[in-house]
Amino acid sequence: MNDIHYLAPAKLNLFLHITSQRPDGYHCLQTIFQFIDYCDDLYFNQRTDGVLSCQSTAKELPPEQDLVLQAARVLQEYAHTSFGVDIRVNKKIPIGGGLGGGSSDAATVLLALNNMWQLGLSYDILAKIGLRLGADVPVFIYGQAAWAEGIGESLRPITLEEPWYLVIHPGCFVSTSDIFAEKDLTRNRLSITMDDFIGGRCTNVCEEIVCRRHPQVKKAMEWLNQYSPARLTGTGACLFARFEERKQAQAVLSELPSEWHGFVAQGKNTSPAHNNMLE
Repeated sequence: MNDIHYLAPAKLNLFLHITSQRPDGYHCLQTIFQFIDYCDDLYFNQRTDGVLSCQSTAKELPPEQDLVLQAARVLQEYAHTSFGVDIRVNKKIPIGGGLGGGSSDAATVLLALNNMWQLGLSYDILAKIGLRLGADVPVFIYGQAAWAEGIGESLRPITLEEPWYLVIHPGCFVSTSDIFAEKDLTRNRLSITMDDFIGGRCTNVCEEIVCRRHPQVKKAMEWLNQYSPARLTGTGACLFARFEERKQAQAVLSELPSEWHGFVAQGKNTSPAHNNMLE
């Protein structure tokens, strides 16, 4: 049986505000998630003996931290199925970059196995299962650009323009837990509306701290700001800037210093994973 190919796209946080911190330590936030057409490739081969296995090109990712196998395991346990699967992952999305690669991989596993194992579970159920793996997993399950609140799981689908983005990885790893634990992090931003976002009255509250702790990020942001307003996605390390045309983004990419990695991708309101599954 030939492997079945599915996509797991990256996402951008077009802004990120933290409005409060819950007693359990989780942060309440506001953000907009938009997908981009830059994806990990996942390949699935169904098994009938219940065995789950995963091979990934992400050699720096310890197996116990890989959400791919964790997602397959929790779904198998939830469904009480005797099916198993072999999964191969061609990892393209940078780890620790704020692009949601791990969450996206987990969501694609849940969506793909729900189809392959013929479980018939709704998106709502898959999102609840996915939330156990990470706060960003549900948005990838539903597959629509969204205004997010709560810890990121309260989602309202929105329609955005689909511009081109230049995304830069400055070559460092940023720990989300370290940034959220930083005492100077702003945790009391007033809630905003979509009109505030459209009017540019928003930011990423993590930018100042990440730039202070990681000089590479600050340097890359200053460079990118020469061409278009740059913003951190999530807690970084990746930065992005918007361009109306692909050729504009490609022209800036051609000037990118060799010490950084970059790519051009288009914003998408529907997840490429969902489009891929309909083909």
